[in-house]
Amino acid sequence: MAGKPGSSSRPLRVAIVGAGPSGFYAAGALLQQKEIHVSIDIFDRLPTPYGLVRYGVAPDHQKIKSVTKVYERTVRDSRVRYFGNVGLGEEIVHADLKNYYDQIIYATGASSDKQLNIPGEELAGSFSATEFVAWYNGHPDFADRDFDLSVESVAIIGVGNVAMDVTRILAKSYAELAETDIADYALEKLRDSRVKRIHVLARRGPAQAKFTNPEIKELGELAEADVIINPIDLILDEVSQASLESDRTATRNLETMQELAERGATGKPKQIHFHFLRSPVELCGDRAVKSMRMEVNELHPTESGYITCDGIGRFETLDVGLVFRSIGYRSVPIPGVPFYDKWGIIPNEKGRVTATHKGEVVPGEYVVGWAKRGPTGVIGTNKPDSVETVAAMMEDVKNLTPVTDANAAPGAIVALLKERGADYFTFEDWLKLEAIEDERGKAQGRPRVKFTSEAEMLAAVQK
Repeated sequence: MAGKPGSSSRPLRVAIVGAGPSGFYAAGALLQQKEIHVSIDIFDRLPTPYGLVRYGVAPDHQKIKSVTKVYERTVRDSRVRYFGNVGLGEEIVHADLKNYYDQIIYATGASSDKQLNIPGEELAGSFSATEFVAWYNGHPDFADRDFDLSVESVAIIGVGNVAMDVTRILAKSYAELAETDIADYALEKLRDSRVKRIHVLARRGPAQAKFTNPEIKELGELAEADVIINPIDLILDEVSQASLESDRTATRNLETMQELAERGATGKPKQIHFHFLRSPVELCGDRAVKSMRMEVNELHPTESGYITCDGIGRFETLDVGLVFRSIGYRSVPIPGVPFYDKWGIIPNEKGRVTATHKGEVVPGEYVVGWAKRGPTGVIGTNKPDSVETVAAMMEDVKNLTPVTDANAAPGAIVALLKERGADYFTFEDWLKLEAIEDERGKAQGRPRVKFTSEAEMLAAVQK
C-alpha cells in the first residue's frame, strides 16, 4: 500500500466535472483545507475553462469576468490539473470516474432552460435566452445559430439579470458593442440589426422583478435606447409596498424605475418597453412568430408570504417577430448519475449526492453549484455553496472506499485518455490560446477576440 488516502504518500484523488465557477471554488476549498492531502483533476467538455464566466457573463461586463484570475491561481497549484475537451459520457464515462477517483464532484451547472409550454412556442423566431447568450458569447455549440434581427419588434419574457443582458445587447449601438469581447459573427449581425422596439414582460409587478440594481441602471445609460415605463405600473398594491420594507434591492430597483419612467422617451432610435403583470399565452404566426398574445395578471399573497399572480381573463396582443424566453435554467441529466427531474438538479443532502430525492447517500459522489441547488444567485454565491460540499467530503474521507493505488496514480487517468485517443486540452494549452485571443483583441482595441470553434482552438495550439 502506498499509504492511507489523504496522506502525503497517497493523496486523496478527486475528480471535478465542470470547469465553471462552482468547480473552481470547490477546488479552491479543497486546497485550503489543511488536514487532508489532495490531488485534483478538473474535467470539462470544452477545451476552454471558466464555463459561465466565459460563455454566460455578458461581453460588456468585463469586470465580472476578471474573477478568472482567482480561478487561474487555483489551477496553477501543483496539486491541480486541467483536462479540457474531455466530455463525461464521451471520452470518459461515469464508471471511469468511479474506478480512478476516491471522490467525484459534479459541477456541471444548468445548461438547459425551462419552457413556456404555450401554443406556438415551436414557431421559428421563438428561442430561449440561453441560446442567444451562448451565441453572442461565442460558445462553440451555438455559433451556428441564426437569429433574424431584421425584425423591428422583439419580446423578452422574464425580468432576471439574463433577461436584462439580452435586452441590453439588443439595444446597444455598434460602437458600444465593438469595445467588448462579443463574438465577431454576433458583432457583425448586431451591426446590421433593425430591431427598434424591445418589449420586456414581467408576469408579476415591479416590486417582484429579479434583476439587480446595476442591471436596470445600465439600461438608462444606453446611447441609442430609451426605457419606457408607464408610471401607473409603478403604483404598488399594499402587499407589494409592504414587501419593500425588507428588500433593499427591490426598493432601489423601484427608485431607478421611477426615474426612468419620469425621463420617458427622449428621441433615441430604440425603445425598451416594460410590461408588468403580463404573461404570454400564445405565440401566433404561420411558420414564424408574428405576434404574441398575453394575459393581464393580478397579484395575490400566499400564506408563506410569497406573492404570486393569476390571469384575470383580459388579453392583449403585441406585434413581435422574435421572442426570447428567460424564465429559468435546468440541469441536464448525466448518464449514471441520479437526477431529480421535478427540480432539474442532482438530488443531494448538503452536497452529498443521493440516489433519489431525500434518498440514500451515494458514497463518494458530490455536487456543487446550479446542479446542486438550482439556478439561483450570482457567481459569488457558488463559493459558500462549494465550501459546504467540500466540508461534507472531508467528513466522509474516514469512511470512504478508496480506489486501488494503481488507479489512484496520477498517470493512470492520463494513460486511459491516451488509450482512447482523447485530444485533451491542458491548462498550458489554454494559456497559449488565451494569449492569442488577447493579442487579436489588442489589435482591435477589444479585451479579446474569441475562438468560437473547437477545431480552431485545437489547431491554434498545434494539437
